[in-house]
Amino acid sequence: MTPGALMEHQTHAHQHTPAHTPAATWAVAVQATLHCLTGCAIGEVLGMVIGTALGWGDVPTLVLAITLAFFFGYAFTLRGVLKAGVGLKTAIRVALAADTLSIAVMELIDNGVILFWPGAMDAELTDASFWWVLAIALAAAFVITTPVNKWTIGRGKGHAVVHRYHH
Repeated sequence: MTPGALMEHQTHAHQHTPAHTPAATWAVAVQATLHCLTGCAIGEVLGMVIGTALGWGDVPTLVLAITLAFFFGYAFTLRGVLKAGVGLKTAIRVALAADTLSIAVMELIDNGVILFWPGAMDAELTDASFWWVLAIALAAAFVITTPVNKWTIGRGKGHAVVHRYHH
């Protein structure tokens, strides 16, 4: 291949590669998971605190915590994408595409830990065990969700979708 043809081929190939797509490194996966964990943790903690403070049963408390985790997880991503100048409809699609699997895995793991930890669902807000189990559950969710995010980023999905809008 001549140097001119090679350069043309590289330019053409580059045009098909999404701009600003991150490499699927562990560092990028950790960063994406920490971003997701922030929104999920806020929602999860708020839901658990509200449900526990109101004396709700396990199911309504978990439903509220999961709903708020998805809400805050999507809201954090949505805020960043909107800040990049993307329209609301597109930003919502990007947030859904970027975070749904990550949040779902995170919620499955952290709520699974809380549900199966003896006495965790019966703990009051003033019990140290409430906060310790919640912290352990979120840490477990982080550890298990990070490889999921690495896998999705490597396929140009998940957080890779959001990264295209970061400048």
